Amino acid sequence: MTVSERQVATTPALGGGTIDGPAIGLAAQFALLGALGAGVGLSAAGWVVGSAYAVVICVTLGRALRRSGATVLGPANQVTLARGILVGGVAALIADSLLQPVPVAVLVILSAVALSLDAVDGQVARRTGSVSALGARFDMEVDAFLILALSIYVGRSLGWWVLAIGGLRYAFVAASFALPWLRGALPYRFSRKVVAAAQGIVLAVASAGVGPRLAVLALVGLSLAVLCWSFARDIRWLWEHARTPALS
Repeated sequence: MTVSERQVATTPALGGGTIDGPAIGLAAQFALLGALGAGVGLSAAGWVVGSAYAVVICVTLGRALRRSGATVLGPANQVTLARGILVGGVAALIADSLLQPVPVAVLVILSAVALSLDAVDGQVARRTGSVSALGARFDMEVDAFLILALSIYVGRSLGWWVLAIGGLRYAFVAASFALPWLRGALPYRFSRKVVAAAQGIVLAVASAGVGPRLAVLALVGLSLAVLCWSFARDIRWLWEHARTPALS
């Protein structure tokens, strides 16, 4: 709920086809993994996680495009795909960090660029004058996975409670299968977008390993508290409106 809700365009005038777009993304992901392997060295864990991520993105995006009836991957979705590729690199490095030291600077740079591009795809979508549910979902899933990956990395040094930051959204989705009222449409709230953006920024800062440990702990703890507040507010809204009979 609190991850980015930006709607991203799938404009038929630009971009690759429904097969070419995801396939190009797959190739680009393996190119990034190759560059990381050559530059910093990736273990088998990094290659497995990065490769699995790349295949899932390619297959899922291709199917989603066909279901939506889109004939091309529009410019804003191309930006989101570029973000997704960077996130794949982050995930590979974090998987690698479980077995061997990884260059923190490279991890932080990839994360920072991915977070920065989160503001670009929305601008592209607005300027093209077209939005789509597919674009919004794609953007949201990329954000959610980046936050989950960073929470795993930060959790190793600050404590596994940090995983709640990345896991809350997935726990909410899982709960919605048992509680259908959680699937209701939420009203737009700018604060939700701010909270979502703050999670990635805070985790990226914590990943850098700079600053006093107590200050970083306080910052991450505050971030989690705000995230819990945002989820609780939205869950309460969904509960209250699910119980309220629709007016005729």
